Order: sequence, then C-alpha cells, then structure tokens
Amino acid sequence: MARPPRPARTRPPLTPADGLHPDNPHRGRYDFPSLLRVCPELARFLRPHPIEGDTIDFARPDAVLALNRALLLHHYGLTHWELPPGALCPPIPGRADYLHHLAALLRTDPPGPATAPIRALDIGTGASCIYPIIGASALGWHFVATDIDPASVAWARHLIAANPALAGRIECRRQPDPASIFKNVTGPGERFDVSLCNPPFHASAFEADAGTRRKLRNLGAVAGSRDSAGRPVLNFGGRANELWCPGGELAFIGRLISESAAHPTLCRWFTSLVAKSAHLPILQSAAEKAGAAEVRMLTMRHGQKHSRILAWRFAA
Repeated sequence: MARPPRPARTRPPLTPADGLHPDNPHRGRYDFPSLLRVCPELARFLRPHPIEGDTIDFARPDAVLALNRALLLHHYGLTHWELPPGALCPPIPGRADYLHHLAALLRTDPPGPATAPIRALDIGTGASCIYPIIGASALGWHFVATDIDPASVAWARHLIAANPALAGRIECRRQPDPASIFKNVTGPGERFDVSLCNPPFHASAFEADAGTRRKLRNLGAVAGSRDSAGRPVLNFGGRANELWCPGGELAFIGRLISESAAHPTLCRWFTSLVAKSAHLPILQSAAEKAGAAEVRMLTMRHGQKHSRILAWRFAA
C-alpha cells in the first residue's frame, strides 16, 4: 500500500510583524531633502505634516507618482521612471518589503553556488515592472517578468532600456493565454529560486470601485478625482487586469497553487501576496492538498496596513 503523503509543515513568520523588514531602506519617515535633490518636481506636492516635517497628499495620483519616482531615483539608482496613464502606481516601501521577506526566506535554505545570482519569476509585473526593478537594483537578482497585457510588457521593456544599470538583469515575457500562469512563459528545464505575485485582489469591477471609494475615504478624500465615466480614480491607479479578475485573489492564487503542483521543480519557493487574512487557511489547505512539502505564512506591516505572503514548496 502506498504511504500517504506527509502533511506540509507550517512555520511562523520569519520576522516580527511590527513594521517594515529590518533590511528595508524605507523604514522611518521619508527623507524629503534627499528626495528633492534627485527629483525637484516633488517640491510642489509637499505640505506640512500635522505632527512633524513634511508629507504629500496621498489622495493625489500625481503626487504619489512623483514620490515613487523620487524614491526609485534616490534609493535604487534609476535615471528614468514613468508610467502610462491609468497604470498601477505601486507603493515602493511595501513592494520592497515583499522582496526583503523573500530574501530572508531564501537564506533559510542551504546556500547554492556562490557565483549564481538569485533567479526570480515575477507573475503580473505590470507597466511599472516594480519588483524586478527593486530586486535587480537592491539585491542583484535576475528576473523574468511576465504579464498578459502587451502594453504593460512594452512599457516595462521601455523602462529597462531607459536604465542602463538594469541591462541583462530583467527579461520581460508576454503571457498570451490569460488562463495560464507558467505555461508559455517558462521553458523546458528552466528553474527559478522563487516566484512572486501581487494578484488582482477584487472579484469584479464593482468590488474594485467600492475598494477605491473606501481607500479615498480613509485618506480623507471623500469625493476624490473621477474619470470621464464618473468612476473614482484611485490614488495608485490600476487597470482592470491589475485590480480584479473572476473570483478575485482566492481564485487566482488557487489557480497559481494548482499550476505550481503541475510544475513542482520550476521554483524552489512559490509565493503570493494575500490581501484578506480569511483567505489564508483556505489557501494553506489548498497548497497542502496539492502536495506541498512545506507552507509558510509571512506577515508584513506598513503603518496601519497589514498584508501577508503565502509561500510553499514541493521539495523540502
């Protein structure tokens, strides 16, 4: 009789959940004098902070874009970073935190060849190409970045070409089949140390709009900006495929787990952000049922925002 599979091991978070990862350079308040030196345009968005120093109006998309550009130029050595209208403008500190948690996760494994750079697979990179840009610049990793949107892939390639320091470290591949994740964008025998994903959180356009209104209220911008159709404009932007998909994050990550089981040696670790804590036990169970040898849940916190990383692998 075949021996039943061993249950996957579940471990607690690798680092405390009381703030950004210790290796994250964005801990503490923004250094606006340094940011202004590399991005003078940021000055027009500054306003006094109610407690101390300066801040920006985070309800304004143009202010958030300028802050992100300044952070990338100052901390990561970029010479150019811009986004097309409507594209998701990701919060840099939180995106960097995901990568630093993954770096800590990889350090728990036996070291590989000293000369081999970490290879990472970014699923749904978007026009910003933010994870590969930060990971290549700060950690020296090499990336394959994938997306289903041809315009996003083209823009990501434009950003890479505009920043010589990224040359040879990031390859963008278009996923032609929206129903597939690994097929078509990974080759036979190709291997990665880790995959990462910031999945569409919402299950519908209506749910995404409701989330936008809620975020604007939290920022104190009840009305906020609106597009030509009268829909609220999120301060961080975002196109349809970046914000929602049928079934939302639960369905998307469930599909990611299922496909990873069909390609168990593709990555040492498969990972995804999980927005809703209620989804974690469901997804953990799905990973275990798919045959994962180990499942870890990593907790991140940025200010009042809590988020989670689900990580699983098939070979202990």
